[in-house]
Amino acid sequence: MSQISVDSVIPQSGTTITIGGSGDTVNLGSGVSTNGFLPSAISVSGTDFQFDSGYGSTATAYGCRAWVNFNGTGTVAIRDSGNVSSITDNGVGLYTMNFTTAMPDTNYSVAGIVANTETNFFGQAAGAVRGPSGLHIEGTTAPTVNTVKIETRLGARSTQDGLNADLSVVSALIIR
Repeated sequence: MSQISVDSVIPQSGTTITIGGSGDTVNLGSGVSTNGFLPSAISVSGTDFQFDSGYGSTATAYGCRAWVNFNGTGTVAIRDSGNVSSITDNGVGLYTMNFTTAMPDTNYSVAGIVANTETNFFGQAAGAVRGPSGLHIEGTTAPTVNTVKIETRLGARSTQDGLNADLSVVSALIIR
């Protein structure tokens, strides 16, 4: 592996610096100045990543720390994910998201959406889960830095309105 160490880089008109390649990660240490190399819409302030999304002011961007899309019916199967090592099936409509890398604390937000893509699910056609159906934080166990328990429920217009259900599309994300 090659390494270049410099004390400073002074930008010149037309200067281009490429660091890393596709899939590489570039870390800027504390106190690093980008000396104008980042576009004006993107900046680093202390440890915060900031950008102007077109509204005329730069603000801190809050990232998605973990996300998952999985099939919650039968044997639970993750379709794709980021920072989720596995999903534990705890019963009908009850799951535990297990994080690959722990959250910094438990003050994160959980959001998600569910869908029914199977036909004749509780007497409903595909896509018939409507109303307040969705994904919720499971109410008896507080989230931890390593896991969060979630539940999926059927909504209005279902013959099983309000009950937990295994649904074929479960998408959840963690924002912090």
